[in-house]
Amino acid sequence: MSLLFLWSLSSSLTLSPSSTLATDSECVLLSGFDPGFVADGDFVIGGIFPLHYNQEMPDVNYTYQPTAVRCNGFDPRAFRWAQTMRLAVEEINQSEQLLPNHMLGYKIFDSCAYPLTGQRAALAMLNGLGQAHTHVCSGASPLLAVIGESGSAQSIVVSRILQPFKIPMISYFSSCACLGDRRKYPTFFRVIPNDDYQVKAMAQLLVRYDWRWVGVVRGDHEYGHFALQGLLRELKGTGVCVAYQEMIPLLYNQQRALEIIEVMRSSTARVVVVFSAEGEMTPFLKDYMAQNITGIQWVASEAWVTASLFTTSEYFPYLGGTIGFGIRQGQIPGLRDYLQTVNPRSTLIPPCSGQETLLEQHSAYMNTSSPRVAYNVYKAVYAIAHSLHNLLHCQAGAGPFHNRSCAHSTNVHPWQLQHYLQELAFYISGEEVNFDLKGDSIPYYDIINWQRGSGGNMEFINVGLFDGAKASGKELVIQEEKILVVSVCSASCAPGSRKAVRRGEPLCCFDCVPCDSGKISNQTDSIDCTECPEDYWSNADGTMCIPKVVEFLSHDAMGIALTVIAVVGACLTVSILAVFLHHRTTPIVRVNNSELSFFILLSLTLCFLCALMFIGEPTSWSCMLRHTAFSITFSLCISCILSKTLVVLAAFTAARPGNNIMKWLGPKQQRVIIFSCTLVQVLICAAWLMAAPPYPSKNIQDQRSKIILECSVGSQLAFWCVLGYIGLLACLCFILAFLARKLPGNFNEAKFITFSMLIFCAVWISFIPAYVSSPGKYTVAVEIFAILASSYGLLFCLFAPKCYIILLKPEKNTKQHLMGNKK
Repeated sequence: MSLLFLWSLSSSLTLSPSSTLATDSECVLLSGFDPGFVADGDFVIGGIFPLHYNQEMPDVNYTYQPTAVRCNGFDPRAFRWAQTMRLAVEEINQSEQLLPNHMLGYKIFDSCAYPLTGQRAALAMLNGLGQAHTHVCSGASPLLAVIGESGSAQSIVVSRILQPFKIPMISYFSSCACLGDRRKYPTFFRVIPNDDYQVKAMAQLLVRYDWRWVGVVRGDHEYGHFALQGLLRELKGTGVCVAYQEMIPLLYNQQRALEIIEVMRSSTARVVVVFSAEGEMTPFLKDYMAQNITGIQWVASEAWVTASLFTTSEYFPYLGGTIGFGIRQGQIPGLRDYLQTVNPRSTLIPPCSGQETLLEQHSAYMNTSSPRVAYNVYKAVYAIAHSLHNLLHCQAGAGPFHNRSCAHSTNVHPWQLQHYLQELAFYISGEEVNFDLKGDSIPYYDIINWQRGSGGNMEFINVGLFDGAKASGKELVIQEEKILVVSVCSASCAPGSRKAVRRGEPLCCFDCVPCDSGKISNQTDSIDCTECPEDYWSNADGTMCIPKVVEFLSHDAMGIALTVIAVVGACLTVSILAVFLHHRTTPIVRVNNSELSFFILLSLTLCFLCALMFIGEPTSWSCMLRHTAFSITFSLCISCILSKTLVVLAAFTAARPGNNIMKWLGPKQQRVIIFSCTLVQVLICAAWLMAAPPYPSKNIQDQRSKIILECSVGSQLAFWCVLGYIGLLACLCFILAFLARKLPGNFNEAKFITFSMLIFCAVWISFIPAYVSSPGKYTVAVEIFAILASSYGLLFCLFAPKCYIILLKPEKNTKQHLMGNKK
């Protein structure tokens, strides 16, 4: 703890080095801490910058007064920030619009990027300059506001020191979410976004690039602690898992750093998120590079993503491709020219002879192409100036304080200035500057990607932005610069699949299981697949539901083939009918009643044609007609054949003495048999149509990927009764024909009837299992095939032999030959 006595708002007594009492009006300093830059003015503001990024702690054994902390590692970037503050103050002092007739002064101190040194700087600003210097301890504070600090840990310490004196401070680089707590830090403001927005942006970035398995490294301070907690909070439910959490010691320890680096080397996570300050990262990255580790995708916080120390070519193999969120870039007119006016001999830049050119000695110092933190310093100084300007131009009787009073221009208190800071709103370089109730500014980040420049050095490329003022989900805007490194325990599950967690492994480790047929996932890393609606099915990739294929036996290749076969059969039957009509007077046509042959040919023609009714999209009428027409025409055909079989059997039996059976099977009786047998089928069909007629239906059960348009039979009982009746007639016909197969005669028609019925029954018996097992439109095709096959069987078996004799062997077309009397 620094041995200093604080200046107090009220008179107090302090002990001098000789332990004598001072007067009530004097405060005597016991030790000093000189500032880097000082300028007098009507109103004085303080500035704290990490002009050095490392320090050596003194030996503390409590036996003698410790020496001062030794600061090492000059930071030209922070030096540029301090010069920016000086530039802003000088611009304001020269302005005729802002604080006219008043001068701003400043005291700028070095914090060495360390909380203890930052504490000494804050106390020194309050106490004044020099060991022998005294202050009058009454009236307003000699310090109105403070610009600082860079690191959140330092800002926390400085803010707590300034709180009792109600001195506001505006940080240009402290982003810890903890500083937004107005109960703990009531005088704290900042022109950098709160880390709550940065961790939200980082979570969206990790999800955007599918980095699901990441490591986190942080600094040992509140900034790193709160940033990590915020990131873990934002990652909940996103599928991003943290493989490890490591902490870089505040006082750098190489052994501990090597342990962290070994964790990074051995981990399967190849993306590392880092919340750390530049001062801690510099020695850490040097040790990291000494281990020659590559292949890490770094995700940097705003504290080091634009650190100019890492722009040299030696860093690229290890840090190339780094991506992170940088402070908003701005413009500071005249900054470069101002920086060139600095005399190295009179500054804190070591080692200098006074003759060096700053542009060559410290290029980071002269890098003004894209000021970010410097721009924040610039905004902070102007925020104080505008607030003070508003305070000094308060209208009497319309002030914001007690009894509507205004602050006294010669005795301004810091708490009065804070009131105007809280109400502040002004524009600079086209950007609005204001503070919310927590002292935070508008959340806005540039997305920075580290890429190799033309000279081999590292360049910070702006590839997008995060605007926290936009609607949720639209804050992150990236110009797609593809990042090749992917860090996951398992590769992301593409649309069309779902995640299946591996037993005994972290939630980030999973297998990708393709969605079942009929289910889809249209997002990456879906937990489950969504079932498609009833009339839809998943596409081949399982990424979207598409209308199911509607299937029925249409005029495709199969339908056309069956149509041609049916039409050919009908034409062939008509042709045979024409032949028979032309030769109707010949014996082979007249034998066994030519009228029956004509009936059979007509019914066979109808059988062929009824097959056409099964082709095409099912409708209510087509469904009712196709089954009834088929059953009645086949019943008519088999009834005719049955009648013919009876006639053949009776004709040969009648030749026996005393047998007059033919009188019971004359043409009239034959017609009655045909009509009666067909009428039974007609009645069955009529009952079927009235009770439960066939109807068109959508079958989505047999093949879930298709909608099969088919004719539902309505009543299964009626359907099988129809087929059963046809089968009964065929069996009866077969039995009678079989009994007459050995009757005499060169043209025993019973043999052909027997063979035709054998084919007919074989076709329809084989039809049953084929019909039941065939899917979709093939069910209908099997039924058509059975109709056509049985029809062709009957046609050829019954009429091919007769056509052969009529057309090719007319000499055998005689009664004697047919009766067997002539060879």
